[in-house]
Amino acid sequence: MAIQYNDQHHIFAIQTQNSSYIFGFNEKGNLQHLYWGATIAIEDCVPLLRSSSHSSFDAEVDREVEEYSFWGGLCYTEPALKVRFHDGVRDLSVTYIDHQILEENGKETLVIRFKDQHYPLETHLYYTVIPEYDLVERSAKIINRGEDCIVLESTQSASWTIPYLQDYRLTHVTGKWSGEFQLRSTLLSEGKKLLESRRGFTDGHANPWFAIDAGDATESHGEVWFGALAWSGNWKIVAEKTVFNHVKVTGGIHDFDSEWVLEAGETFEAPVFVGGFSSGGFGQMSRHLHHYQYDHVLPSQQVRKVLYNSWEATYFDVNAQDQMALAEKAAKMGVELFVMDDGWFGARNHDRAGLGDWVVNKQKFPNGLNELITKVNGLGMDFGLWVEPEAVNPDSDLYREHPDWVYHFPTRGRTELRNQLLLDLSKPEVKRFIVDFMTDLLQNHQIKFIKWDMNRTITEPGLKDHPLHRQKEIWIRHVQSLYEIWSELRRKFPQVEFETCAGGGSRIDLGIFRYADQAWPSDNTDAFDRLSIQEGFSYTYAPKMMTCWVTETPTGMNRRDVSLQYRFHSAMMGSLGIGANLNEWSDEQIEQSAEFIRQYKQIRPLVQAGSQFRLSALKQKGLTAVQYVHANGSESVLFAFLHSQKLGELLPRLCLQGLQSDKQYVIDQLPGTYSGRALMNVGIVLPLRGDFDSLMYRIQESK
Repeated sequence: MAIQYNDQHHIFAIQTQNSSYIFGFNEKGNLQHLYWGATIAIEDCVPLLRSSSHSSFDAEVDREVEEYSFWGGLCYTEPALKVRFHDGVRDLSVTYIDHQILEENGKETLVIRFKDQHYPLETHLYYTVIPEYDLVERSAKIINRGEDCIVLESTQSASWTIPYLQDYRLTHVTGKWSGEFQLRSTLLSEGKKLLESRRGFTDGHANPWFAIDAGDATESHGEVWFGALAWSGNWKIVAEKTVFNHVKVTGGIHDFDSEWVLEAGETFEAPVFVGGFSSGGFGQMSRHLHHYQYDHVLPSQQVRKVLYNSWEATYFDVNAQDQMALAEKAAKMGVELFVMDDGWFGARNHDRAGLGDWVVNKQKFPNGLNELITKVNGLGMDFGLWVEPEAVNPDSDLYREHPDWVYHFPTRGRTELRNQLLLDLSKPEVKRFIVDFMTDLLQNHQIKFIKWDMNRTITEPGLKDHPLHRQKEIWIRHVQSLYEIWSELRRKFPQVEFETCAGGGSRIDLGIFRYADQAWPSDNTDAFDRLSIQEGFSYTYAPKMMTCWVTETPTGMNRRDVSLQYRFHSAMMGSLGIGANLNEWSDEQIEQSAEFIRQYKQIRPLVQAGSQFRLSALKQKGLTAVQYVHANGSESVLFAFLHSQKLGELLPRLCLQGLQSDKQYVIDQLPGTYSGRALMNVGIVLPLRGDFDSLMYRIQESK
């Protein structure tokens, strides 16, 4: 059993393949966290289960390590649940009801039920075990069993208590548009470190995951505790260290400007917050999360196709003939999916008009989209399309007909971002409009891929026609409606793959990935910049889920000029795409690209399903190296990138990872055979020279 319960001591233990997560009820009835780390037994934790105090000012220190902090009484740390009852009482006093251990689809789930001592409010805590990856999915359900409304002021998914460490180093990512997923680390001192989004979506300025270690963990060694939140709206993760050296990480839906009114008989479900323990450093953390996503999160196990996106070739100036000409060039390269971007609908000749009018532009496509789609299919490629259903231009027929469909306050102006306003998805008629036009689009056209964009934060968050006491529900309702729309579309059109995109990496999280097959991590396609963006992405999210484009050089972002080989190698570390203007590419460039695409298709199973190893030993030498390894260690591929060579110095030998020590391997482009032991301990010489040089080595078991 992955879930155990000791009835004598009232202790629960969650046992995964390599870890234990243990908590229990102390003599005061508080559910107290006891242990999280390498595997131990329940009995080992019995001495830890006791309440503690320091003074009248800190009378219940054990509440700093509660499994789920109910705000009330002597709770002064970040609360997991804070409510307001109909009579004005804002205090929770809960008692244990019972618990159950359920099994569904081969997974065990522990459910612990609490109720308030006076009011008809129940809280159910959920723990679902993913034993093979040392992970636990946590969430909470809040149920109103009475007749009066209860206001949820803060409803977090979970609190994770970190064991005693000499130091606590927090690792996370930060960023901005075209500079997302930049890794950061900081030591925690007493107080709170807040990671958050208050912009309406996941946000590229931060991403909802954390990792904590003692300051000495590396890619391949050391203990790491981590978690990732499955929510695509406003979120927060609070890492709190107390004066008693307790560290707890609480996360869930952001409580800023947010309340939820729980009517009689209603249930509110907090999103999943998955947490895990790694004894093999940050690399093992990432690999466990990647394979968890492949096995338990993503809606499809399909191979991600090599795509071409026509945006940079035409921008808004799209038409049937030009798109067909681009499709012919893409097909020569071996592209499998042709995606037409913005500009195909309404009066969409620029970003100032037409958004919201989802009808095919007859001037650009006099015979409709099917003429182009038939051409693309005839060239052996699937067809994909760009949409941005949540936004509208004021200069559009939709807005002129329904000006009250957008978020706004009646006494305030309507802020335009990228000349757009945002539709109120909580309105049933807006939700129906989006589902209907998308259904019509997908039913009447052979479309196999949708790039769903979102280029706007939420401003003026007013809900017209909603009661005043429910206005702060906007942030949750938008996400819930988005999930419902995607769920309905995926149910109707299981053959269609979806990509999440929000001005780059602003809607990437484990919540949207239950509906999206892949993500657009950044509008920055500079091949060198992408190395750090893709590295930060990979700490939590799997390579298969990351769309990477080969575009022009020099780039518009940095005016940096790098080779076609370097650009392809950078983009081949995820789901490969091409976004360059093929009209300006020579026949030689098309042929070279065809060869790179052929190589990618050979290694694609490793990149999209294998285990990823970030080889950081030579990072101080300006080397970025990433390796992908088959599950049985029989095959691998290595990508290596040199930023710049100094003083004619050659690189030290690079040691590989993940191979079988006693097997013999051959490496393309290198003579001889090598034992896995030698490759992982002696290493190989990388013949990288100059500036922005790169290589790709295929490593295969010798037959």
